[in-house]
Amino acid sequence: MATETKYEDAVRQLENIVEKLENNELGIDEMSKQLKKAQQLIKLCKDRLTKTDAEIQKILTDN
Repeated sequence: MATETKYEDAVRQLENIVEKLENNELGIDEMSKQLKKAQQLIKLCKDRLTKTDAEIQKILTDN
């Protein structure tokens, strides 16, 4: 996973993983791999949201 993955791309990748899980399209080995990837994507999204929230709060308090 690239370090500069856009938030929207990460969300799309997560949606794709969830869809495959719901449709039972993954074997056990691939499921493990995809769940680890999902964990990384969730962390990336959470970090981006936290950073964006902090930036918004700073802008609001500076005005």
